[in-house]
Amino acid sequence: MTSAARITIVNGQIVTPDGLQEGTLTCEDGRIREISDHRPGEGDKVIDAKGLLVAPGLVDFGVFAIDKPAFHFGGITRAALMPDQLPALDLPSRVSYIAKSGKPDLWVHPLAAATSGLDGETLAELGLMREAGARGIATGRRWIADSGVMLRVLQYAAMLDLVVVSHAEDSGLAGEAAATAGEMATRLGLPSAPVEAEVLAVARDIALAEMSGARLHLRQVTCRAALDLVRAAKARGVAVTAGVTPAHFMLSDLATGEFRTFSRLSPPLREDADRLAVTEALGDGTIDVVASGHDPRGPEDKRLPFADAQPGMAGAETLLACTLSLVRDGVIDINRAFDLLAATPARLLGVNAGSLAPGHEADIVLVDKDKPWIVSSGKMAASAGNTPFDGQPMQGRAICLLKGGDDYLTLRMTSHPWLTGPW
Repeated sequence: MTSAARITIVNGQIVTPDGLQEGTLTCEDGRIREISDHRPGEGDKVIDAKGLLVAPGLVDFGVFAIDKPAFHFGGITRAALMPDQLPALDLPSRVSYIAKSGKPDLWVHPLAAATSGLDGETLAELGLMREAGARGIATGRRWIADSGVMLRVLQYAAMLDLVVVSHAEDSGLAGEAAATAGEMATRLGLPSAPVEAEVLAVARDIALAEMSGARLHLRQVTCRAALDLVRAAKARGVAVTAGVTPAHFMLSDLATGEFRTFSRLSPPLREDADRLAVTEALGDGTIDVVASGHDPRGPEDKRLPFADAQPGMAGAETLLACTLSLVRDGVIDINRAFDLLAATPARLLGVNAGSLAPGHEADIVLVDKDKPWIVSSGKMAASAGNTPFDGQPMQGRAICLLKGGDDYLTLRMTSHPWLTGPW
């Protein structure tokens, strides 16, 4: 649905940068106009959000596939696409195409390949890809082992004012490991790698970021020792941010006990002590972003022996509900939840979204934070249902999604009709 008329959202709890607020949210020409206590004007199109949260649309930082139905279900209005595509996003023409591919109801922000073909050796045309629409630079699914190459990537990124997204896992230690070294991997006989594969990679990347002055985002930090390095770097003023997916704060390596390949992830699930460390880091601000890592994999990739299956999970549909579980558990408050899901990712990408502030694009999700539902891999909107949360009860659903920008606004219902007025 497209409209140039003014849209007002009434009766909801509005998640603002200053906290929850009662009132009316007004949108016009695809942007947020104001939050006030005014009643809707004559001719306004009205959305009654009674009993719902009115929150910024989610900005999913680092997905591997564009899966609109799954993103709409999950309340996602923007997605930063990793360069691991076929072919890789290592040319300006490919970046430009991807940057336009989601409109009008989803914004796709390409992350440019740091090296040609993601080979970790030859720098790609970073400046030209920035001009073509890249919002960041990424190493892809792999770590750049050559420190000289990584330093040059960071130096160019600093000049271009682009964030570098690193997959911090030392391939020399990780190899073809399918699990974290420890009791579970030993019991199951799985090829494994120690958490030090992540720790060493994080330490090296932070050191190079400190040398270059670049902005570094560690896409997933999943163990206590690596999180301690991030804390220390932030205390020194290094421009480093850290992310995680819900699997690493909700699941431990016990989830691999039945060889269920939906739990085959990269990095692999950790021991419970590290899972608890991730939860602590979410609470104390060490982790800055929660992203879905959306990577739908079909039977040809997952219906294999555990060690042979491809890593990855379909995470877009469960991202919001999993993060709201942290609010119910008292780990974070609702404002921190949407900082993790929207405001910080938008800031890293340099887009005018992620918070319900006047002048920002009207990317809005209405959320029933108490709505119960059960994850079913066979009924997911994603192109494949490889979720490690299959069969798990969830609480919290996106009900209505609005996507603003470019002087128009699109609206998509994800559940019940909540509209009144002259639609």
